[in-house]
Amino acid sequence: MPWDTRPGRSANGGPEGPGAARLRVQKQCRKSSFAFYLAVRDLLPVWLLEDMRASEAFHWDERGRPAAYSPSEALLYALVHDHQAYAHYLLATFPRRALAPPSAGFRCCTAPGPHVALAVRYNRVGILRRILRTVQDFPVEERVRLLDRRGCSRVEGGGTSLHVACELARPECLFLLLGHGASPGLRDGSGFTPLELLLRQLNQDASSAPTAAEAASATVNVNVAANATSSREVCQRRLLLLDLLALYTPGGGVVGSARCELLGDRLRWQRLLGEDKFQWLAGLAPPSLFVRAMQVLVTTISPGRFPEALDELPLPPFLQPLDLTGKG
Repeated sequence: MPWDTRPGRSANGGPEGPGAARLRVQKQCRKSSFAFYLAVRDLLPVWLLEDMRASEAFHWDERGRPAAYSPSEALLYALVHDHQAYAHYLLATFPRRALAPPSAGFRCCTAPGPHVALAVRYNRVGILRRILRTVQDFPVEERVRLLDRRGCSRVEGGGTSLHVACELARPECLFLLLGHGASPGLRDGSGFTPLELLLRQLNQDASSAPTAAEAASATVNVNVAANATSSREVCQRRLLLLDLLALYTPGGGVVGSARCELLGDRLRWQRLLGEDKFQWLAGLAPPSLFVRAMQVLVTTISPGRFPEALDELPLPPFLQPLDLTGKG
């Protein structure tokens, strides 16, 4: 229960001043808050966490008073520490409160709740899938606002969760977001769509990849060998992200400076992307018949049946390895 913030007795038996009482309560808040954080981190049972949240765990809020953790703030902790059972409980019991904006001490701006973007950032596929399933019952405007939330311009560059997925190479998260209706055409604070941001990332990856000479001598340089393997894996994930975005971008490739960049170093991009993909992205040719067929297929899946309905589709090999359950 909340502590008594009224002045008490000092150590020498005299009356405790208001400042001393406030410091005492703040100290109690910090201890209780840290205990709750550790309990979530240690994946303690849901019933115990809820008992702590409802009766014991407090933090010092923006009004200068001790406050209980809201379901939204508890969900942030569950996301950070991948406490799937607790996240599922909060979303099932408090669907709207769990996805509401947290108090000022847990965010840096007035944007909607950061839970979707945080799930992508920490690659919490299982919790993200439950969040997306929960928002399907929300009104359309509220659902769109959560899915297409623009992050803080100072910390997140004003990008959406799709931008975060492209930046961090999270193909499972990207596929889930696209399948549930996230908009791939929105621009971040720098004016880039997720597709354009992804191409910039691919360009940076290719520029920082080990040279042929370095790769040839990798047997005598463990660090170079590890970096070469890591670079290849990241590049493969980014190319998979590109294939996924192509399924949900029927209108064409990139325009403006991004298109000029593709055409300005044509041979390099053709080697990196492949001829068909390069032609489509540069606006020189429509998508292949296969890609257009897949675009039609994925649009037939309603968000309420995604991703379960994928089992009914003749998926190409590049989609088969994706684990959308969060258990892998």
